[in-house]
Amino acid sequence: MAGKIAPSMMCMPLEDMIEGLKNFEKNQIEYLHIDVMDGQFVPNMQLGVDYAKNLRRLSKIPLDIHLMIERPDEKFKWFAPQPGEYVSIHYESTVHVQRVLKGIRDTGAKAMLAINPATPLCVLEEVLPDLDGILIMSVNPGFAGQKMVPQSIEKVRRCKQMLLDRGYDKIEIEVDGNVSFENAKLLRKAGADIFVGGSSGVFVKGMSFDEAIAKLRESIL
Repeated sequence: MAGKIAPSMMCMPLEDMIEGLKNFEKNQIEYLHIDVMDGQFVPNMQLGVDYAKNLRRLSKIPLDIHLMIERPDEKFKWFAPQPGEYVSIHYESTVHVQRVLKGIRDTGAKAMLAINPATPLCVLEEVLPDLDGILIMSVNPGFAGQKMVPQSIEKVRRCKQMLLDRGYDKIEIEVDGNVSFENAKLLRKAGADIFVGGSSGVFVKGMSFDEAIAKLRESIL
């Protein structure tokens, strides 16, 4: 199967929102990536509960809710996760990782664990049965427009091999951070399945959404 695209909605200008969402539906975008930041887990504040609920009202595309927040244990419920949506929490954000992943699944949504560039893959081992996806951060979270950490491609490759070796081949790997057309091609070859498209992949200066999405799709066949 070809790779999937999840545009990073924090890169969407508000004045383009309605037409942009219509375009995404036309281009059969798989997910809308929602970066939720609390100013504590990462040094920035972004998109919240009302934003996510309004997106559901404006578009039928499933949400991919990325919680970059402290103690998501109860807070994930504020977003009322829906069947078919992804909700990701960071490994470092709670001491009760498995409990939160189970709670996400109990809502009918899909549970994903996010790991930062310096977080080793071994933290995934004990929760593989609780996962539907793994979000590998290819930049340190908090801000758009960063350069990809070079080790990310090899990390995706090792993660994919680990999943295959352990019989968890249905767990999807998502990558987030400087997913340019060139990097997307390398990450896809390494085993990534879902690609967060930000300022270098979907919201590219000088390119229409149609052009950028077509080029990104070509990179992740």
